[in-house]
Amino acid sequence: MKRLIIALVTICISVLSTHAQESPVKWSYTSTKINDSVAELQFKATIQPEWHLYAQKKGEGQIEMPLTFSFTSSPQYELIGKVIEPNPQSDYDDLLDAHSNFYTKQVTFRQRVKVKDGEPFTIKGKLDGQACKEGRCTPVDEKFSFALKDYHPAVAAVVEATEPMEDLVHADTATIAPASENQELAATEQEESLWRYFLLAIGGGLVGLLMPCVFPMIPMTVSFFSKEGHKGKRDALLYGLFIVLIFLTIGLVLSAIFGADLGNIMSTHWIPNLLFAVIFLIFAFSLLGYFEITLPSSWVNGSAKRQRQGGIAGIFFMALTLVLVSFSCTLPIAGAVALNAAGGSFVKPIVGMLGFSLGIAVPFTLFALFPNLLKKLPKSGSWMNTLKVILAFVELAFALKFINVPDQTYHWGILDREVYLAFWIVIFSLLGLYLLGKIRFPLDDDYPVQKSWFRFTLSIFVFAFVVYMIPGMFGAPLKAISGWLPPMTTQDFDISTIVRNEAGNASFQLDEEPMYADKLHIPFGIKGYFDYDQALRVAKKEGKPVFLDFTGHGCTNCRNVENAVWIDPEVRRIFTEEVVVCTMYADDKIIKLPDEEQGKLKDADGDPITMLGAKNRHIEQTIYHENSQPCYFIVDPDGKILSGPTYYERDKDKYIKFLREGIDKFKKQ
Repeated sequence: MKRLIIALVTICISVLSTHAQESPVKWSYTSTKINDSVAELQFKATIQPEWHLYAQKKGEGQIEMPLTFSFTSSPQYELIGKVIEPNPQSDYDDLLDAHSNFYTKQVTFRQRVKVKDGEPFTIKGKLDGQACKEGRCTPVDEKFSFALKDYHPAVAAVVEATEPMEDLVHADTATIAPASENQELAATEQEESLWRYFLLAIGGGLVGLLMPCVFPMIPMTVSFFSKEGHKGKRDALLYGLFIVLIFLTIGLVLSAIFGADLGNIMSTHWIPNLLFAVIFLIFAFSLLGYFEITLPSSWVNGSAKRQRQGGIAGIFFMALTLVLVSFSCTLPIAGAVALNAAGGSFVKPIVGMLGFSLGIAVPFTLFALFPNLLKKLPKSGSWMNTLKVILAFVELAFALKFINVPDQTYHWGILDREVYLAFWIVIFSLLGLYLLGKIRFPLDDDYPVQKSWFRFTLSIFVFAFVVYMIPGMFGAPLKAISGWLPPMTTQDFDISTIVRNEAGNASFQLDEEPMYADKLHIPFGIKGYFDYDQALRVAKKEGKPVFLDFTGHGCTNCRNVENAVWIDPEVRRIFTEEVVVCTMYADDKIIKLPDEEQGKLKDADGDPITMLGAKNRHIEQTIYHENSQPCYFIVDPDGKILSGPTYYERDKDKYIKFLREGIDKFKKQ
């Protein structure tokens, strides 16, 4: 009887352990035969209640990992386009000023492939992502395979003459329906996001209207249409419509270039981000007046010549001439609208250019319909160039945002937080000096600044913003703009950390130099290790328990716990004096294990583990039967659990109780 009870208990523990290792996202893989040479691969994700899976399309400011699919290359097939996903749900975090895109319950992704070999074969690959629920996140890391047979590419090649492959590629975009039951909610949130973007684009168009190469054209254009009486008003409406159609055509071209797929590349890849940063810099220096971005004069002259032919065609070319002439002034603004749409959907560039064109076309049309409004317009003057220069400084500041993305992803370490802030402080200080008339640019007039009360008032706000940023150089959180800055862990000089170190951490030295410390950091100046084996080895030497911190670069809840609890002096004292801290990043995809460690561990499929993130996930899942971040344990130097796990705990007293429980057990041993 005793043996039976022991056996039952063992089975229960085994079942519970297995359950703890289970991912909150279950995947099933099926393939559908479209024709003799085209197959559709379907990835169905079933998501546990309360959990959500992050989408491929990364939200603006989102730090959680987007879902990615990678396929093993083979001469037996080629991919048709990218993996197609339904419209995700979206959520906005006020604290982080970030949008996140995700799915709940169920979702199906689809990828079409062109089969090149009639023999049976298998398509293999891997998907990576992140799933979270309140207070906990876990990496999604799984290999997939599809067995394909009974395809006849040679037969299909004959059919392609009457049924073009391009039709097959695009046909699925209209037939895929989101699997989530919250599709209606997701559509509503996406619609609200597009409306916000649409209104911002209209604002960009209104700013473009005030540029020196556009604003003076208002009275000339209105005067032309006013002479025609009733017909002139009709033509003015057509003129505004043609301006919208021209810009809308540009939006369609941008959608064809960008689409939804580029958002995935932009979220991590360095090439598009650096390219956009360079474009923003070019736009900025153009607005400062150092050079002009112009179209070939033959385009402008040809369009102007055709506008003289009259009729509807003449009005169209008149609108086209306006667009071409205003190119040098409006391109930096329209370009900013377009680049901010690059990470969105097929619709977003169209919506952006529609809004931008309305911001320019509607005022032209209204002034043509109601000429008396012209009397209320300010006169052209140096204020227009002032507006250009202000926009130039803003574009210089935002160019850094595109550099920051790959800098964090690839661990370049170029734009640490204080370096980023230093650039912003200099940029906006120069803007303030410009507004006060202390510096001038090539197109500026020399006139007494004290006569412009607006410039003087604006300079006060600019310098106030500069003063606000200065404490950030010494570690202040700057919550109002934190979403635009690199994370606090990149801050090299943090005065608050230095002050806390004086309480006992300054003289504390680690027993060994931590592995991977050149790329990984622990917040608030806390000292510890990043390798599990090294931490256990040091703990044995020092006779201390180990604090295990399973975390991730894209773990928002981990940052919340750190900011709420780890900053407390008592918690920091415990980390310094009573435990060995081991921070283990489970989602790191850059750092490789040393050559002597590669292959020592095997993943679930028996493949050798070569990356630090994979090793940390393996340890968390196989030794501690957990699969989420944040997740905390106190263990002895042999890795046996003393207390924990605890997860998203922001109550300082409860967190200290968890720490004390493990430390006290270790002392009793």
